[in-house]
Amino acid sequence: MEQLLLELLEWFKDLSYLGVFIALCIEFIPAELVLPLAGFWVSEGEMRFWGVVIAGSLGGVVGPLTLYSIGRFGGRPLLETYGKYVFMNKDNLQKADQFFQSHGAFVAFSARFLPGVRTLISVPCGMAKMNPWIFSLYTFLAMAPISFFYVYFGVELGENWTEVKGLLQQYLVPFGIGLVIVFLIYLLVKHRKRNV
Repeated sequence: MEQLLLELLEWFKDLSYLGVFIALCIEFIPAELVLPLAGFWVSEGEMRFWGVVIAGSLGGVVGPLTLYSIGRFGGRPLLETYGKYVFMNKDNLQKADQFFQSHGAFVAFSARFLPGVRTLISVPCGMAKMNPWIFSLYTFLAMAPISFFYVYFGVELGENWTEVKGLLQQYLVPFGIGLVIVFLIYLLVKHRKRNV
């Protein structure tokens, strides 16, 4: 399976920036694999750094918009019936729903930093009929720094780009959790001001 994925990534490489964009549009190909590899291609002189960051950031918005649309227009019955074919079982949908209910619209930004929740959170955003422009903006604001850091580490690590996933998870997960905590404090302060 991994070999097939690497061959697919080589095909994306032949498409250059469009390939990076398309790879990031496919939500189930991990950005943690695509972007460091693209950073390696940058280090080899085959692409330019900012071109890859922009392609990754834009692809990282279009992919979630697809899942957002499924949630918005198909709703839960469609996902419960056919979601298993794209790795969305009822438990995953329930977790994403709970995360969205707990954190509100800002979740479109904060959840991008949390592996496991990142992909599926777009569905409850769509089901809640969140404004698609706000959803896209939050998603882009999260994907731009994620793309930058993954590509940067891929460039820095060169042929050792496969090590990036473990290295970045050490930093991105605490950063994402920190963002969620800051957001919860904001909600608490806002709630208290309303009750005063």
